[in-house]
Amino acid sequence: MLLPVLLGFAAAFLFAASAALQRRAVLRAADSDVEHRASTHRLPVLWLFRRLLRQRVWLAGWTANLVGFFAQAAALHFGSVALVQPLLVTQLLFALPMASAAVRRWPPLRDWLAALAITGGVAVFLSVEGAAPMAGTPDRARVVLALAVAALTVGVLIQLAQRLPPFGFSALIAASAGICYAMSAAMMKLTADSLVSEGVAATARDWPGYTLALTTLAGLVLGHQAYGSGSLSAAVAVMSIINPAASFATGLLAFDAVLDTAPGPLAAVAGAGTLLVVGVVGLAHSPAVQQETRSTATHGVYPVRGNV
Repeated sequence: MLLPVLLGFAAAFLFAASAALQRRAVLRAADSDVEHRASTHRLPVLWLFRRLLRQRVWLAGWTANLVGFFAQAAALHFGSVALVQPLLVTQLLFALPMASAAVRRWPPLRDWLAALAITGGVAVFLSVEGAAPMAGTPDRARVVLALAVAALTVGVLIQLAQRLPPFGFSALIAASAGICYAMSAAMMKLTADSLVSEGVAATARDWPGYTLALTTLAGLVLGHQAYGSGSLSAAVAVMSIINPAASFATGLLAFDAVLDTAPGPLAAVAGAGTLLVVGVVGLAHSPAVQQETRSTATHGVYPVRGNV
């Protein structure tokens, strides 16, 4: 029991470190690109990847992300999904001091309480049996429908983000990234099942593997944009909430997962929702998060107002 717990916490720390390093690289690349600073593109981070690939900080971030992925895989090998997945949510607790280091200000107690509320809410949602359906048989027609709904939702969120100030912009872009990663997880399940049952050749001729690559790439781009446009801790918090929520909806829609309506799971969902609302409101009104967002808006990759 101890080994998967340690591996889960290690993965959470590495994912948080990866996000912090990638954010630093994005801000550095944007700050050094005068032409980009005047860009009117909706997702200007796309134009920075050539610079990011040459930055050691960015490469270090991806190394941390890769090692975190293997730590997560090892944790899932030695422990259950119900044990490991809630542990990964603690990356928000690691991201909070990393984000505060950028503004040289230790997180105040209210920020820690908000982060604990968000972490606890997601952990309760994932760990209480029946609250989050984990199993189900995929219906490919419904999977395609879920992908279409997700793509439409992401498109709408990106458009709405253009009309919001930096904090709201970053939050909606982070939500879009969370949706993409949830779709990526669904495609990973389909691809893994196909590999096991049909082999490599058949999987290579099927569409889920290519959709997996596309959704992962979309999540990567949107995640970088969210990190470079606002508060790191707020972006991680939004992704931590939206990813399991979108996975929950996808499970119900496309994997024939059954919603447990027993009092226990329903109470867990209600309690988790309450904790999430309290935590999000707390972070949204945090002076440290607002200061970090203002600093990022000055040096980051937030689109020029009025030119979108």
